[in-house]
Amino acid sequence: MRINTKIGIYTLAIAGVVAYGTVGALILGNSGNFNVNITSPIQALYFTIVTISTVGYGDITPVTDVGRIFTIILIISGLSIFLSAVTVLSSDFLSSRMERLYSKASGIEKRKFKNHVILIGYSATNALLAQRLKAQNRRFIILTANKTRADELFGMGYDVFLVDYTLDKDMRQFAIERARDVVIDLTDSSKTIYVVLVIRKLSKTVRISIVAQSQDVESHLADLQINNIINPVTIAADKISSIISEEDNKKVHAG
Repeated sequence: MRINTKIGIYTLAIAGVVAYGTVGALILGNSGNFNVNITSPIQALYFTIVTISTVGYGDITPVTDVGRIFTIILIISGLSIFLSAVTVLSSDFLSSRMERLYSKASGIEKRKFKNHVILIGYSATNALLAQRLKAQNRRFIILTANKTRADELFGMGYDVFLVDYTLDKDMRQFAIERARDVVIDLTDSSKTIYVVLVIRKLSKTVRISIVAQSQDVESHLADLQINNIINPVTIAADKISSIISEEDNKKVHAG
């Protein structure tokens, strides 16, 4: 049963309980079953809502067995339906959310896959890159094999897909051949190389940028004719080495 249908059913059920409470309170309230006379629908509705919500201000209370039985039924039915609605609908929402993550790209989404950027993996570099692409209103998607991370990114509003990016059939749906760029940021070096082979099999021309975690990966990727290889460790070491050299040169000239 669809979520919208269930929402409709529970809405009708809650409306039925409110109607029961309002009509019952109005009838019994005119018969001396409460500590005050309930003479208007607004009073009856007020008593019903306060009772169902268990707020219980105490300004209107049953004073006869009939009134008490009516109130008990109202509380039990109201709470039961409300709690059931919250439990079922929240469960369905989470299920539909995970179905969205696990599902393949829809036809509409596939048509949008053109001149897009594909971020594979979500380590530090791609995390920052995603923020910048979003700020620039650029079309991009994130592919990850981590279920927890996928759910987290989905909650952040990203277009994320939970896939096995080492499989041709899973990757083919994202129109690699029409992508502007592919950026691979994986902590597993061997998987990085494997994903590059899959991407190159699907497209010989798409530009690939890789965040390499070691020099060993750099050398293997160079053999695959990948030019855009960024090694953060190497960049940091080169920068620090340059700073040290500059300081040494200043001391030499100063001396």
